[in-house]
Amino acid sequence: MEKSKNEIEKKQQKQHYKKEAFIKALEKSLGIVSQAAKKVGIDRTTPYRWMKEDEEFQAKVSEVQNVVGDFAETKLYELVNDGNPSATIFLCKTKFKNRGYVERQEITGLDGKNLDINIEVIHTTKDD
Repeated sequence: MEKSKNEIEKKQQKQHYKKEAFIKALEKSLGIVSQAAKKVGIDRTTPYRWMKEDEEFQAKVSEVQNVVGDFAETKLYELVNDGNPSATIFLCKTKFKNRGYVERQEITGLDGKNLDINIEVIHTTKDD
């Protein structure tokens, strides 16, 4: 019985080290889970299972994803600052929709409120 308890502890410790190694690999791979999993030698689905089972691990993964997002936004702003038209358009379409930078048409009522639409169906006969 003592032996199985030690085996369980060893397994948990090994998993802990794998999780820590995964987090470091995730940072280096800019948040790409499959690349980080490959570097650590685990299946790409394993981190998703760990996230479901371990809130602390999930929080660490989320923090890495936030840092990657900050990094990407910094690069985007650098491109905008350099006068890159595509980056400027992208930034406007994603950050400034409220200023009208949208490609899709949004049909709303006054000041963005819902439209009241009434549809009247008229059935006709052949005699009409």
